[in-house]
Amino acid sequence: MTDPAAPTRPRPNTPGVVAARIVRGCRAAAAVLLLAATVQCAPADDFTQGSTGPRDVVTWAAGAQRLGEGVAGRGYRLVVHTSVGGTGPRVRLSNAHGDRPVTFSSVYAGLRERGAALVPGTNRRLTFDGEPSVTVPAGRAALSDPARLTVPASSDLVVSIHSPDAAGPATGHWLAMQTSYTTHGDHTAEESGAHWRRTTGSWFHLDAVSVRPARRTGAVAVLGDSLTDGWRSTTGANRRWPDLLAERLRRAGSQVRGVANAGIAGGKVLSDGAGPSALTRLGPDVLAQPGVRTVILFQGINDIKYRPGATAPQLLAGHRDIVKRAHAAGKCVVGATLAPFKGWTEWTPQAEAVRQDVNRAIRGGGLFDAVTDADRALRDPHRPGRLRPAYDSGDHLHPNDRGMRAIADAVDLTALDCRARPEAD
Repeated sequence: MTDPAAPTRPRPNTPGVVAARIVRGCRAAAAVLLLAATVQCAPADDFTQGSTGPRDVVTWAAGAQRLGEGVAGRGYRLVVHTSVGGTGPRVRLSNAHGDRPVTFSSVYAGLRERGAALVPGTNRRLTFDGEPSVTVPAGRAALSDPARLTVPASSDLVVSIHSPDAAGPATGHWLAMQTSYTTHGDHTAEESGAHWRRTTGSWFHLDAVSVRPARRTGAVAVLGDSLTDGWRSTTGANRRWPDLLAERLRRAGSQVRGVANAGIAGGKVLSDGAGPSALTRLGPDVLAQPGVRTVILFQGINDIKYRPGATAPQLLAGHRDIVKRAHAAGKCVVGATLAPFKGWTEWTPQAEAVRQDVNRAIRGGGLFDAVTDADRALRDPHRPGRLRPAYDSGDHLHPNDRGMRAIADAVDLTALDCRARPEAD
C-alpha cells in the first residue's frame, strides 16, 4: 500500500514541478563553528567534515528538498544503498526546509534482509551526542554518533526513524527510485517488517550516511538533475549511473570508493526548481560531505529548456562559480557535457544551439579539471541531437538502464582520485 502522506508531484523535468522554498542561510560564523564543534545540530548549509572523524567518508547521500507536510507519530523505515563499506555508520537528519523544530525520539540503523525486515542482530539504536533522541531546529541538520555496526559496500542499510511531533514542511528527497516503508507509532527497534506495511517512494528527513572505511579512501559527489537522480532507471535495482560508477570504482580498486548522489529531478544550476539551485546546494549537499575529493557537475539541461531558457554565457558563468567554490574548498571538479534531448516536448532549435555551445566550452578545456563526455556516450551517431535508441527510456531525455551504464562507463576513474588542493585564503 502506498503511503497516502507521500508527496504528490508532477513528472520530473516538467513545467508543473513546484518550486521548493529555500530556508534562510546560516547564523553568524562564530555560532556555526561552535555548533559544528559540538557535532549535533550544525546548520545544514555548513555541516562540514570537521563534524565527522578525520577518516569518515560519505557512503550515501540524497539532495535535500522540501516535501509535503510532516506527520506526527509516523515512522519511516528508509532503505539506502551504500557505496563504500566501513564501520561506525553515522546518519545525517535534515530539517533544512522545515519551518519549526522536529524531534526524532528514536532512530535505528541496521542491514536489510528483504523487504522491510532486517538481518537479525544488526539493528542498532543511534544516539546524538550520547542522547537517544534529538531535536533539530528549522534550517539545521543533526549528525548521529557512530553506531556499533559494520556496513558492507554495495549493501542496503535501513534507517528507521520516528518523530512524535513532525509537522509543517518536511525535508527529504522525493524521487528515491527505491521502496521504503512507513508505519504509525514507534516500531523502529523491531527487526521484523510486520508493522511496516505501507510503502513510500521518497526518503524523509534522512539525507546522508557516512562510514569509517578500513583503509584510507575518498569520495566523489555528483551534482545533477533527474538523469543523476535515476529517473526511468529500474526502481529498487540501484541502476542510477552514480550507483554504477560506484561499482566500477570498487572493481578497479580505486582510492575513491564513496559516491554521493546529489541529483534532484527538475533541478537547475542557476535558479530554484524542484529543489534549490545547484549554486545553493553545492555547500550542504556536496562540499559538506566527508571525504569528498572530487565533484562531478552534470547539470544544465533544465536551465536551457525551460522558457525563457538560460543562454550559454549565463550557464557557463554558473559552472565557473561552482568550480571556483569547489577549488576554494580543496576539491577538483569534473564537468560532464549535456546529454542530447531532441524529441522531448520542450526541445527547440534555440535550446539545442545553447547545448552545443555549452558542450564546446566544456570540451575546450580550461573550465574543469577533467571532462566526462556524456553527450558522446549517449548520442545517436546518425542523429547526434537525439539519444541512441538503445539508451532511450522512451521519452527522448532520460536514459534507460543501459544508458545509465554508458554514462558511468564514460567517467575516467583516474580523474576522480584528486588530492585536496590547499584551501584558499
